[in-house]
Amino acid sequence: MQVEVAYALADKQFLYSLNVPEGTTVAQAIAASPLSQDVPDLNITQVGIFSRPVTMDTGLRDGDRVEVYRPLKADPRERRRREVEAERQQA
Repeated sequence: MQVEVAYALADKQFLYSLNVPEGTTVAQAIAASPLSQDVPDLNITQVGIFSRPVTMDTGLRDGDRVEVYRPLKADPRERRRREVEAERQQA
């Protein structure tokens, strides 16, 4: 079956198309891709299939796109709180 493994940095994207056997998991697809060679310091903390968070042991179906997510640089809620606080101080 055909699946894709995707990872994006701020300035570069990686997309690998793989032919894997039925029953392949997310972890196995990532391991079968050259992602760890292309991004040697990769620390996988979160993954998904088509923007839906999944675990590493989730089984894949034909046509799935495994997405490896980068850690957030800032918590969006905390960033928004700081923006609101700054707006209140200016008012």
